[in-house]
Amino acid sequence: MSSTPGKALQNAPNRRRRRCPRYRCEFPVALSVFSGDQHLQLHAHCRDLSQGGIGVLVAADLAMGEVASLSFSLPGVQQPWDVRAVLRYRRGYHYGLEFLSLSDRQGKTLQGYLQDLERSDSEE
Repeated sequence: MSSTPGKALQNAPNRRRRRCPRYRCEFPVALSVFSGDQHLQLHAHCRDLSQGGIGVLVAADLAMGEVASLSFSLPGVQQPWDVRAVLRYRRGYHYGLEFLSLSDRQGKTLQGYLQDLERSDSEE
């Protein structure tokens, strides 16, 4: 073991802090996006969820900044959700989308729903 401090223990100065903690969650998501002159309807799978957005796996090549319509049902919540979101992050087929159109009621429902889930990010 080296006596020199490791870089892994230091906070990365250029790393952005998340506005909203992420939580592990798994459920199907229907994703609809206009890409160029095409209207794509894709099947995605939620991997994590937060007050501000959703992380999904989808086998497609989407561009940063694209706006998508998402349709999904939270497990245990009867009302299906239809929301708009913008693509903010991509690594491989994992995409991070920021919610654009949550109603006050959806925001409160989501806040209550997330309380019982396991965090999927670090507790920074």
